[in-house]
Amino acid sequence: MEDTRNVVDKYKDVPMNEIIDDLDSHGIELEIAIENIERDFNMGTIVRSANAFGVRHVHVIGRRQWNKRGAMMTDKYLHIYYHPDVTEFARAMEEGNKIIIAVDNIDGSEPMASTVLPRNAVLVFGQEGPGISEELATTASKIVAIEQFGSTRSINVGVAAGIVMYEWIRQHNLRK
Repeated sequence: MEDTRNVVDKYKDVPMNEIIDDLDSHGIELEIAIENIERDFNMGTIVRSANAFGVRHVHVIGRRQWNKRGAMMTDKYLHIYYHPDVTEFARAMEEGNKIIIAVDNIDGSEPMASTVLPRNAVLVFGQEGPGISEELATTASKIVAIEQFGSTRSINVGVAAGIVMYEWIRQHNLRK
């Protein structure tokens, strides 16, 4: 029978637990978090991108239920942690020596092009539309924004997540 899972060829016909172990053995240090207030359909896209970039740990802040359709089952290969609120999330990140970097185009954010992302970062993405909460904005060590040059106020949060995850990888894994 043909393996129809959305995995690269080297993982075809390999049991899921063995794939997870292999991914864990060479995954990147970056972690991501998503503030889940409105059950945003973009969460699945963010999780799928995290998997593609080698992220191993995803944190969901707020509601436990989220639309997994866009993840295309990639969430099954990641370690997902649920935090009931920003305070509990921040406590867990402090215990794990992670620096909270929020991504949003709000007042006070720094341009992505001039930002050095810490190696021990957890990148936090908000909801499509409202962005990150005020509580998360005040909890983050830094807020970064992707520079834009068109007429729209913002780009889709799933797209923004992919851009910033890649920038972290460019800064820490692709430099020679």
